[in-house]
Amino acid sequence: MSLRLDASAPDFAQKLSDKLRLRQTETNDVAPVVRDIISAVRARGDDALREFTKKFDRVCLSPSPLAGEGWDGGASLVATCSPPHPTSPAGVEEFSLRISAAEITTAEKDCAPDVRAALELAAARIRAYHEKQKPQGQQYVDTTGVTLGWQYAALESVGLYVPGGKASYPSSVLMNAIPAKVAGVDRIVMVVPTPDGIINPAILVAAQLAGVDEIYRVGGAQAIAALAYGTQSIRPVLKIVGPGNAYVAEAKRQVFGTVGIDTIAGPSEILVVADAKNDPQWIAADLLSQAEHDELAQSILITDSAAFADAVLTEIEAMLATLPRGDIARASWRDHGLIITVAKLEHALPIIATIAPEHLELAIDAPEKFAQQVRNAGAIFMGRFTPEAIGDYLAGPSHVLPTSGAAKFSSGLSVFDFVNRTSLIGATANPALFEAAATLADAEGLPAHALSLRLRLK
Repeated sequence: MSLRLDASAPDFAQKLSDKLRLRQTETNDVAPVVRDIISAVRARGDDALREFTKKFDRVCLSPSPLAGEGWDGGASLVATCSPPHPTSPAGVEEFSLRISAAEITTAEKDCAPDVRAALELAAARIRAYHEKQKPQGQQYVDTTGVTLGWQYAALESVGLYVPGGKASYPSSVLMNAIPAKVAGVDRIVMVVPTPDGIINPAILVAAQLAGVDEIYRVGGAQAIAALAYGTQSIRPVLKIVGPGNAYVAEAKRQVFGTVGIDTIAGPSEILVVADAKNDPQWIAADLLSQAEHDELAQSILITDSAAFADAVLTEIEAMLATLPRGDIARASWRDHGLIITVAKLEHALPIIATIAPEHLELAIDAPEKFAQQVRNAGAIFMGRFTPEAIGDYLAGPSHVLPTSGAAKFSSGLSVFDFVNRTSLIGATANPALFEAAATLADAEGLPAHALSLRLRLK
């Protein structure tokens, strides 16, 4: 049974801390395994990808040609399958490492029309939202005559990881790729595992709608290593984004510095602040919408009504008996679910600040006013008719959000993650400025710095 806490209890802070820490300590330490996988990919390239993909996804890969500098986008999405590799088991079908244009065409035919229409609607909304985020540079001349400012430029290349294990998420393709495309990234590379050679056709349709340039059927830590360091078939990228399992998260951690990353994503989480005016069935479904992701996902309800909390619990138990992913959701709710009662809803604010949830639902009166007082949250869903699930698919903002308390210091994925900001400086020989700078250089014991300034004053 999920833990119930009273925010007014003297030991509340400690019990909440213990509950939050429990989920973090249950994550296995996969660092040594990931380190070995990365080392193998760096040393052996495609051969290591073949080995790990066969081991983990039960798929035999044939090499694909390296995308050359003159590669021209979607029109060249053709992967040439090599003859069966000598190490391939007899009678086992080989798949090309790079997904071909023919496969994408087949996926378009196989994708249900209503799914295609929903993806198109989502893509349009996500694109429109992120178009408004495009930053503008600025340049001005200050009172001393120095030209100052900044400018933005899109990253040249980005790698996108799309999960393909316990669940397949075409929405993640849109949420990661479209902000990059809007920012102006030249080359977007997608990696996605295809266990047993199977891929959801909606994944490939979403990639086409989002403008992905290259797609490779490889996942796990080996895919992150390939994106970071390159192989014979995959050119490296400058930044890697997208959620994955513990191995993917650890791999991103280990390659950071060689490439940029968006964040170290943990299991999904939701915090719902709800009063008794809500339908308990709605709130129960909202909580389980995250619990069904993963056994380590966390769903938390804060309410000012113990009777409402009881009603939500009853609805949760009824839903768990019928949900197709009920076993996963039940484990998540049992081990990490939490209900907190507060005397007043305002008392939820410091609790939200402590938890810094990935998703925060405000199913209360005047949610906009309440939201203005929230400091730490990945995304805020305001009002009784704004379930978190609408943000997962087509509200507009990216659903790639900080987890495990990272909302205290980071934000959700956006156009800003795919641009560099460069400072602009244009000085004239201003004696006061140059001499002051030279004086500071002298004070720091850097005479060449001072000399480069004073020479210009002559």
